[in-house]
Amino acid sequence: MEGLIFDIKKYSVNDGPGIRTTVFFKGCPLRCWWCHNPESQEYKVQTIEVSHKLEEKVYSQQKNVGKYIETDDILSDLMKDAVFYEESDGGVTFSGGEPCMQVDFLVELANKCKKKNIHTILDTCGYASISVFSALLPMIDLFLFDLKLIDNNLHLKYTGCSNEVITANLKFLSQHKANIIIRIPVIPGITDTKRNMDAIAYMLEDLPNRVQEVHLLPYHKIGVNKYNRLAKQNPLQDIESMKKEDTIQLGDFIETKGFKVKIGG
Repeated sequence: MEGLIFDIKKYSVNDGPGIRTTVFFKGCPLRCWWCHNPESQEYKVQTIEVSHKLEEKVYSQQKNVGKYIETDDILSDLMKDAVFYEESDGGVTFSGGEPCMQVDFLVELANKCKKKNIHTILDTCGYASISVFSALLPMIDLFLFDLKLIDNNLHLKYTGCSNEVITANLKFLSQHKANIIIRIPVIPGITDTKRNMDAIAYMLEDLPNRVQEVHLLPYHKIGVNKYNRLAKQNPLQDIESMKKEDTIQLGDFIETKGFKVKIGG
């Protein structure tokens, strides 16, 4: 089966335990203001202009973002690094975009990985039907599940989607004792408020099976140039990167609620 991806990153150490290969799926139902992969949002191949500077001259060239690829071709590429996965307790991480937008492609690829004993992680915004997560439960070893904003009106404003489906899916995965790490993008003035962090902690405490680990992902401006190349408006153009000390303070707060906290992925 063929799917649309925009990148495959090898030897990643920030997308789950061990040495991993991250497969970035193209297409996402959300439009988060802070998205650092804006090239992942549209489910189509896009053409951008990339500039290179050589001495005093600047050269531009066209570059396609996104390509269609077969699951067998990805699996073949993954198997080349099987020894690294085994020695480091690593594996493959499906990221994006939102992999659940290409559910048939994702299920087939994850199933083939499991048959080769490759550890599988799904990095997800949680926005999909419960039937999708039900289908994925047997073949995903770990869910990296994003929680952004608990107030639904704010979630609609900053992501373009309701969070009701997302929270329902989190409860579903918890009920079925899935292995879950919560990831919170920490955006100055938006998600880092005491009210939002309190609400997230309360929701996690109320899950059927308690989540043990929370990752805080501090906002950085690394994606700014990507918006320019895609001719897309960056809603957070003027917001500075999250300060390290402020992120640590939020981590200390989450730890007081009994969760293991990690800064970064």
